[in-house]
Amino acid sequence: MEHHPKPLVRPVLIVGGFMEPGLMPPSVKSRLTPLFTGSPGKYFSTLTLITAFNFDGCRQRLIAAVDARYPSSDPTCTAEVDVIAISMGGLAAYYAATPLPDQRRLRIARLFTIASPLRGARLAPLPTLSPLQKDMRPGSTFLTSLPAADYPIIPYTRLGDELVGESNASPPGTPPWWLPNRPFQSSHLQAYSDPRILADIARRLRGEPTFTHDPPHALPDSP
Repeated sequence: MEHHPKPLVRPVLIVGGFMEPGLMPPSVKSRLTPLFTGSPGKYFSTLTLITAFNFDGCRQRLIAAVDARYPSSDPTCTAEVDVIAISMGGLAAYYAATPLPDQRRLRIARLFTIASPLRGARLAPLPTLSPLQKDMRPGSTFLTSLPAADYPIIPYTRLGDELVGESNASPPGTPPWWLPNRPFQSSHLQAYSDPRILADIARRLRGEPTFTHDPPHALPDSP
C-alpha cells in the first residue's frame, strides 16, 4: 500500500480514549498517511478528549473539531467524516453522532473502533468520581439509552483485553473483529498500534479487499 498510495474518499478523524494525553492518535496518523495521496494535514486530523469531563463534553469537542477543520453550513450536522476511534473515543464518537433534540450531530460515514467500550468497560465498575467512567459501566443508563447507529461500525479488538474486555468491544448483537494479542504487549493499551488492525482499516479506507471477511467469528470461550 505504501508503494501505491491512493486518495481518500473523505476526511478522517482519529480520536483518543479515556485520559489519553494525545499520543495515540498522531501515532495512528503517522502510520496511515504514507498509504494515501494528498496532504496529510488536510485529510487526517486528530483529537484528544483528555479535557472532557463527561460525554456531553466529548460530543462538543468532536463536533467542534470537525467544524474547525471541515466547515459545514448544515444546521443539523457536521461535514461527513470517517472516524478511527481508540478505546473510549469510539463510544464518544458514537454518542456525538446520536441524534438529540435541537442539537447538531457528528456526521459519520464509517466508524472504525479499536478496543472501544461500546457495551461498557470491564473495569468501569471500580470506584470513581469520573462521570465518564460511571457511564461506561455495563448496563448504565447512558449505554442503554443509545439507539442503534445509522452508519456502519467496524469494531476491532484483541483477546485478553484487560480494561474493556473483548466481548464489550462491539455493538450489541454483533461480534467484533478479533485477534490474539501480540507477545509481551498490553492487549488493550497497545491495540491502537497493532499493524494487523491498521492494515485492515487502511484497506477499507482505500476501497480495497479487506483482510477480514464477513461474518466475524464468534469470540472464543474464556478460559
